[in-house]
Amino acid sequence: MNKKVLVISTSMRQKGNSDQLADEFIKGAEDAGHTVGKITLYDKAIHFCKGCLACQNSTQGHCVFQDDADAIIKKMAEADVIAFATPIYFYEMSGQMKTLLDRSKPLFPIAYKFRDIYLLTSAADGEKSAMDGAIKGLQGWIDCFEEARLKGVVYGTASDAMNAILTHPETLQAAYEMGSHV
Repeated sequence: MNKKVLVISTSMRQKGNSDQLADEFIKGAEDAGHTVGKITLYDKAIHFCKGCLACQNSTQGHCVFQDDADAIIKKMAEADVIAFATPIYFYEMSGQMKTLLDRSKPLFPIAYKFRDIYLLTSAADGEKSAMDGAIKGLQGWIDCFEEARLKGVVYGTASDAMNAILTHPETLQAAYEMGSHV
């Protein structure tokens, strides 16, 4: 079955390690016959959520801020699968990713399509436990969507300098394989 896959790369570093994992995931998904779109946040303007809940008001239906988040959230709602790629900063997801997740409140009252969520990470730390904070944070978001579930995580450990992920072909392969099995 052809699925609509959305990959959101949240790094502010173009072609950084987590972005390269995202590209491998995309190759795998495309090779498996899925339709894939990619959004990168490095060039997007996304304001912080101010908690006004206007986005959930039936007459408003979208955020009061007019920035790039609205278009991204619409694509999230239409995707069957969402993969987030993030560098790990201070043992947590990137701030850009957290801000986008906070701004995704307009998804609550609508019939979103996504069911499967994936996380692709890269961190300077060599231990998989460095990703625990990001996984917990993403799981908290997923728990707000009854039909969604975390299907897999790629652990890009010991990858801080530009292109460090290229010295870990097994991690790149894991991202490709995960993408090919969505």
